[in-house]
Amino acid sequence: MGFLGLQDKTFLIMGVANKKSVAYYSAKTLIENGAKCIFTVQNASQIDGVKKLFPDTPVLVCDVEKKDHLLKLPEEIQKNSPRIDGVLHSLAFANFSEGVKPFIDTNREDYLQAAQISCFSLVEVSKQLKNLLTSDASIVTVSISNTKATSYGYLGPIKAMLDATVPFLAKSFSEFSKIRVNAVGAGPLKTSASAGIPDYIDNYLYAEELTLRKVALETQEVANTICFLLSPRSSGINASTIIVDAGMSSNYFDQNVVKTFTKNK
Repeated sequence: MGFLGLQDKTFLIMGVANKKSVAYYSAKTLIENGAKCIFTVQNASQIDGVKKLFPDTPVLVCDVEKKDHLLKLPEEIQKNSPRIDGVLHSLAFANFSEGVKPFIDTNREDYLQAAQISCFSLVEVSKQLKNLLTSDASIVTVSISNTKATSYGYLGPIKAMLDATVPFLAKSFSEFSKIRVNAVGAGPLKTSASAGIPDYIDNYLYAEELTLRKVALETQEVANTICFLLSPRSSGINASTIIVDAGMSSNYFDQNVVKTFTKNK
């Protein structure tokens, strides 16, 4: 058995979109370390896409906006595994079809939809699966680093809500189990989902310049942290958001970046 102790453990993976996604890299790493994965997608049209990435693995439909899907999730999982050892919640959505507006002009319907999918679904999924999780299981959700980037629009405050939800969910589980709940706050990544955020490429390049190593954060590095948190080796970490940004958040006043800015003034 490898150091992570993932052999023969089973995890539910929510949010595999394509080969660039955090969930894809995480699931691939889990499987390479001997774990089994069960996947969920939003609708049936996405099943074949995940099957191509992970042949011979179960893919279930679970649209977290639909209560009946959430209610049926435990039953569907049990058709493939009696218990699961953890959950990766890698779901986020914001409607940027009209571009990023000033936060004060946020549309109520857009905000509530994004909050339900990106944050509260973690609570709802956890509630439905609490009796399927092993007593020392691990739940991990994907958040963002503490940049407070303007281009994230209202998704930024919703991710802050997600970070605040994690410790309260962990406390709830602690009343009857040793189940842990943590988040990974990832710096800007080159993913398809990120490409839909206005001006994201500028943020990505800026973030790369702010990393201490001057090399952009890689999706695999975030996945490695997720897999560690899902593993029993991270048993001492609970109710936390782990920032993975290659040092970016400690380097906003990098002197080279400051000098570049002042020269252009």
